[in-house]
Amino acid sequence: MSVEKVYLGADLGGTKLLVGEMTQSGKLLRYKRYPSGPLTQQQAAELIEASIADFLDTVHPKEEPLPCAIGVGLVGRIDSDQGIWMEIDPSRCTVVPIASQLEARFGLPCFADNDVRSATKAELHFGQGGKSRNLIYINVGTGIAAGVVTNGQLVHGSHYNAGEVGHTSSGVALHVPCVCGRADCVETVASGSGLDACARQLQEKYPDTALPIPAEGRVSAEEVFSRYGKDALCTELVENAAQGVANLVMNMIRETDPDMIVLGGGMMSDGFLYPKIMERLDPYTVRFVTNGIVLTTLDPAYIGVLGAASNALEGMERRNNPC
Repeated sequence: MSVEKVYLGADLGGTKLLVGEMTQSGKLLRYKRYPSGPLTQQQAAELIEASIADFLDTVHPKEEPLPCAIGVGLVGRIDSDQGIWMEIDPSRCTVVPIASQLEARFGLPCFADNDVRSATKAELHFGQGGKSRNLIYINVGTGIAAGVVTNGQLVHGSHYNAGEVGHTSSGVALHVPCVCGRADCVETVASGSGLDACARQLQEKYPDTALPIPAEGRVSAEEVFSRYGKDALCTELVENAAQGVANLVMNMIRETDPDMIVLGGGMMSDGFLYPKIMERLDPYTVRFVTNGIVLTTLDPAYIGVLGAASNALEGMERRNNPC
């Protein structure tokens, strides 16, 4: 009886680092969460290294061989060919050779890519994307970004910056300043951080709203969704978000002519926004998306670590050495 190969993934998020082990068929065997927070790239690299060491020492079964390889999913620009982390954002742009650092520390091959492109790989291997060679995976979470697959190839771009589609125009007449310098980005109306920004901008318009708007922390998307149709502010927030994502979907269809679009991320996880997005799509525009505009079947809580481990799986396959 053959034993499945195992790959380790480390997915770095804004509040946590999730380290886990995945089989080659996409089964998440075990995982552990580590707190993260706002970090420089070097601090984040040190956290990833220390957390992987702890995971291998405390979670990985002592009687089992080490994983075949390590994969990392990171926010920002990643040279995935060289495993070099180039920047988180313009204010955090220290070049960190994270793959070679981890290889030196653990003696295992290591591969890295952008977090949403990593999740797209998980979608292609283990989710709905297995049906398509022309796919767009759109992650609607704290921010918005996409993985674009054309003729079976994941697009990285000339500067490893492809897929930052949250910074395209929302088409919604509500101008909230964005960190990118514009004031009409879809991320500012349809992401988790965008819901919060819009709620604060619109609260004077709706003085009777019952939506809790905390002095610290973000407005809860769950609270907004639960008050839809009963609270005028929440209703506007939801309708703007649904229209923004629908406009993004239709724009991207025109760009790459996909036959499938998969929607994922925390904002899509409960399915609430999905029908509201679908009803705003123009039938003529979406007519060639023959495999559908669908929700991911992968758990949004773990698609990141599956994607990170998929970097390892794909990297070893490229070396013609699946372990």
